Amino acid sequence: MKLRRSTARALAAATALIALGTLTACAEDGAGADPQRVDVAAAFYPLQFVAERVGGDAVRVTNLTKPGAEPHDLELTPRQVGEVNQAELIVYLKGFQPAVDEAVEQNGGDRAFDVTGVQPLLAGNAGGHDHEGEEAGHGGGEAREDGGGKDPHLWLDPTRLATVGDRLAERLGRVDPDRAADYTARAGALRAELETLDAEFTAGLRTCQRRELVVSHTAFGYLAERYRLDQVGITGLAPENEPSPQRLAEVAREAREHQATTIFFETLVSPKVAETIAREVGAKTAVLDPLEGLSADHGGDYLSVMRTNLATLRTALSCS
Repeated sequence: MKLRRSTARALAAATALIALGTLTACAEDGAGADPQRVDVAAAFYPLQFVAERVGGDAVRVTNLTKPGAEPHDLELTPRQVGEVNQAELIVYLKGFQPAVDEAVEQNGGDRAFDVTGVQPLLAGNAGGHDHEGEEAGHGGGEAREDGGGKDPHLWLDPTRLATVGDRLAERLGRVDPDRAADYTARAGALRAELETLDAEFTAGLRTCQRRELVVSHTAFGYLAERYRLDQVGITGLAPENEPSPQRLAEVAREAREHQATTIFFETLVSPKVAETIAREVGAKTAVLDPLEGLSADHGGDYLSVMRTNLATLRTALSCS
């Protein structure tokens, strides 16, 4: 599997380089460009959300990951490589999407804004149980997602996402000094909304009969850490990893021990493993969205999906 992914990535990169000259020429001719707005390439949905809210009408944001696509496995098309090359600002999370990392390394220069530099990332086992050998065993090739054991899903803590917005406003202000004050004001408004969301989570999850989250993969460390929950992951940070029979048995034991009523799965990942555990322990399944991307038919945004997550958690954990 690793060989196939590596080969596919190499072929995609070669194709992109062949086409890049044509795309660059088109961009230099002004095709699709708006001189009144800053062109921003966002690597995946939460970064698109922040860029659009902070940038407002002054930016044109392109999300490199289409709705419904699994962002970890993104392969850039030649046109997308051209968009990265021509963007005035590239907002990405280093180590999360290898194809984006490669495009930034080749063409990003000083136009790249890596959100991992805003605040230190949490360890991959933050907010919950270790995997007794599997947590490190995201298997040699999985450093691409966890950045050497770090959890990339920082946006699931609204206060951290607010800080990303603040720093993004500063970067946009350097790109577009005439509107720097507008970016700062919009980042402040976004921070206020995210702090309200944070207060809702804090109040809503303060008193619950259970605090254990049994999840299909450990994407929820920031949420668990922020709101004093305990994450029990069926797999580690990489959602495509298959859990061993020993891990499945261990999770089933922990679910019974904590009287878990719900096993959570995700919108962009198959629910089969979660359903297996649920049948084993007599629990039900429910979606807990890690917001790596919106589903193709979803009409909401970051704030509405997070509030849906809160309602789901309150029901599953029997919160008063």
